[in-house]
Amino acid sequence: MKFDNVLAEVNGFGKFQIRMMLLLVIPRVTLPFHFLLNNFIASIPAHHCALSSLDDGGTFGNLSQQEKLVVSIPFQQDGSPSSCLMFAEPQYHLLFNSTNTTDLPEVPCRSGWTYDNTTFKSTLATEWDLVCEKKSLNRATATIFFMGVMVGAAAFGYHSDRFGRKKTLLVSYIITAVFGFASAFSYNFSSFAVTRFFSGFGISGISIVSIVLCIEWVDIKHRTLVGVLLSLDWSLSTIVLPAVAYFVNDWRYLTAIVTTPLFVAMITWWWLPESARWLISNGRVNRAHFYLNKCAKCNNREEFMADLKPEVLSKVILVEDEKRKYSFMDLIRTPKMRQLALLTGTVWFGVACTYYGISLNVDGFGDNIYLTQFIYGVSEVPAKALVIYFLDKIGRRMTQAGALFLTGLCIFSSLLIPRDQSTARTTVGALGKMFVEGAFTTLFLYTTELYPTVMRQNGLGYSSFMARFGVAVSPLIIILEDTWSYLPGILFTLVALIATLSVSFLPETMNVRLPETIEDVEQTRR
Repeated sequence: MKFDNVLAEVNGFGKFQIRMMLLLVIPRVTLPFHFLLNNFIASIPAHHCALSSLDDGGTFGNLSQQEKLVVSIPFQQDGSPSSCLMFAEPQYHLLFNSTNTTDLPEVPCRSGWTYDNTTFKSTLATEWDLVCEKKSLNRATATIFFMGVMVGAAAFGYHSDRFGRKKTLLVSYIITAVFGFASAFSYNFSSFAVTRFFSGFGISGISIVSIVLCIEWVDIKHRTLVGVLLSLDWSLSTIVLPAVAYFVNDWRYLTAIVTTPLFVAMITWWWLPESARWLISNGRVNRAHFYLNKCAKCNNREEFMADLKPEVLSKVILVEDEKRKYSFMDLIRTPKMRQLALLTGTVWFGVACTYYGISLNVDGFGDNIYLTQFIYGVSEVPAKALVIYFLDKIGRRMTQAGALFLTGLCIFSSLLIPRDQSTARTTVGALGKMFVEGAFTTLFLYTTELYPTVMRQNGLGYSSFMARFGVAVSPLIIILEDTWSYLPGILFTLVALIATLSVSFLPETMNVRLPETIEDVEQTRR
């Protein structure tokens, strides 16, 4: 008897599993909130040099605000005042001849900046004047966060396989909540950068541990449905986030509010079960029997558990050494695991790199950041519906490869569309984002099914690490647009195609029992 047979007997998709999914939605809604938070809190509103240093109470003080701007700030070709420069002295003659600005002495802003607070009451840029020569620090906030996510993926992947899913999940809740609120009350940029790094570190655990815990409690028949439904919280929260940000346009309050659900999650954590698969594979059969009993009772299958003794469970998952502690080194010790790690790492890098490449390049929605984010979220929902259909019709491998190939095709097609045809470029870009979201959704489920129970969290942690590396590379590729405008699109297309090719060497996992040990992986045929 295999564990999947036991799970089928106690109902692998009953009230017990549905309740667990709902409990995991509470912390998971914070994932897109924090991952996309930088779009709002690091936004740079229109700004120009503050004029207080020139206000001598004389002639300058008697001018209207617009006249002060004309005599103090050089205007750009688009008619807006310069963001970082001002005239060394007021140029009153510009009140009569505003076009004659040739060879007028200009200096950097002397007394700070004045910001347009029409859209945002405050952001990181307005809080600490992260503009002009400090603009790079403002952009670095996203990189700092994702560095934390990258390190957290490796750390939580290892500790979840070592100490269990449930304990590790609680640690991720606490770290994210503590540092999330600490970042909202940061007194300078340095403290914000540190707390934001650890917010990313903690939230990485919520991302990878929650989905593994859920999948390990679901039977073969419903793995696809559960894997996709659990990812819907990302899309729905992406739709909700711009509405929250619209009404809470102060970066401190917004950061605190998007972290708040984690306090509810800490309370509901007590009702989450530990993974029975993990418990059995680590020799804790009595504890596994306890949770299986709870599952059977909740799903009205108590008669089966009455005849199943804890000793029987020890034979459900055969492990050579129950005291053995697995680590990332086990990803490369054996041939099939080594091949699996290479291929999944390549695919995760490719999907993440193209996902953020498209997200940063899709334009044509206008300047309304709230509408743009809303459309991004809505475009992902059809991808989930298509994924549910194709995963059970053509399998994981073909769905993954097909979504990646179509993503690459959309990126390449955008290169052939003239830049002045914004509607066509926007349509192709939105389609590309829909396909790459489908690829991401499939990848979480597919990777969870590929790695064995004893290494599942390590494998997903390593894969997520490679994904964050792809996120870091994506902006560097976009910068190459200054060298040749077509180069980023060509490189993103190649990355998508290489990832597509890598998928073709992975085994199919549709309607297949989850591997429990490394030996199970080594014995499988492609």
